[in-house]
Amino acid sequence: MSKAKKETNEGNDVNELQLALTMLEQEKNISRETLLEAIENSLLTACKNHYGKADNVRVTIDPETCEYHCYQDKTVVEEVEDPVDQISLVNAQMIDTKYELGDTVPIEVKSKEFGRIATQSAKNVILQKIREEERKVIYDEYNSKERDIVTGVVQRYIGKNISINLGKADALLTENEQIKGENFSPTERIKVYILEVKATSKGPKILVSRTHPELVKRLFESEVTEVRDGIVEIKGISREAGSRTKIAVWSNDPDVDPVGACVGLNGSRVNAIVDELGGEKIDIIVWDENPAILIQNALSPAKVISVIADADERAAKVVVPDYQLSLAIGKEGQNARLAARLTGFKIDIKSETQARESGDFLDYENDYEDEDDYYDDYESEGDYSDEDEAYQDEGSGDGQGSEDEE
Repeated sequence: MSKAKKETNEGNDVNELQLALTMLEQEKNISRETLLEAIENSLLTACKNHYGKADNVRVTIDPETCEYHCYQDKTVVEEVEDPVDQISLVNAQMIDTKYELGDTVPIEVKSKEFGRIATQSAKNVILQKIREEERKVIYDEYNSKERDIVTGVVQRYIGKNISINLGKADALLTENEQIKGENFSPTERIKVYILEVKATSKGPKILVSRTHPELVKRLFESEVTEVRDGIVEIKGISREAGSRTKIAVWSNDPDVDPVGACVGLNGSRVNAIVDELGGEKIDIIVWDENPAILIQNALSPAKVISVIADADERAAKVVVPDYQLSLAIGKEGQNARLAARLTGFKIDIKSETQARESGDFLDYENDYEDEDDYYDDYESEGDYSDEDEAYQDEGSGDGQGSEDEE
């Protein structure tokens, strides 16, 4: 083969390599530096397989042109004992007359000289590195989305678990993280909350949830501009997935109604979230620093007569009208249970009649002639600590938002 033709073939090989690296960089999102490192390692592996060792082998690659060269650094000796590491003085001076005994001569190794096994080994090294890097890229992408929501496509049921395709990787929705009664069909698009991303030898293992309270928070962030921009804050969430959620919100802008912003015009915003959660009811209440007011709001849609909250004991006594007792407690205690989780207080709810009978209820109209006498008596008795807070209101409080008022 003529020298010109040989150089042309080598140039074509370099161009093909550069094109292949560019395609891998774009399609797999793998950096060129990583790919060049894989090529370097593959050449070293090929040399080791071909010559038995590669201690004196070095590889140079131009990152711009992808032109690469592989050299064996051989020591000049009088008599060669190891042809892999050594070169005779006669042969060295044929390359360049300046070489003397003890000098190091770089001898270029052509990759086409490698045998079939060495070539296959080099190929395997490159493929293995690409697979590892591809798994790492996918892991990093979804690991950055941990504790966030993503949209996936239902693939199939694996026993009672569901496999969901997230685009570049599959996630697993286990039975414990599914909303009871929810059924999906293949190709159906759903939103899920990424619980955890684990790196494994077969790629990232992604666990997702439909029951986590943070799923509701992320849905409000995506649906409500004021929440996403930080104007309205979600201070707390308590949830019984598939049934009911209570969410406490607060506005950093006095001109923005936090409940109204979350509900939306004609309930458009909250209804979109309810639909995504399969009809799960959502109560939106105003958060307050005063525990008594917060507890009253949390018991919405029930009306409350009075609340006495002990901040030290994290306990509260609540009195409601007789006809509101069942609503305040809720079906199987759900309303009271969610309110307790939302506020962090143990809540004891009694009807007005029960409170009067147990002596826990003060009849403000009959026991005190006027408001001044009540407050004078309250201060003189000293029955309550500074941390105890009382809140009384004949209504249920303004600014309450509930998905249903039953």
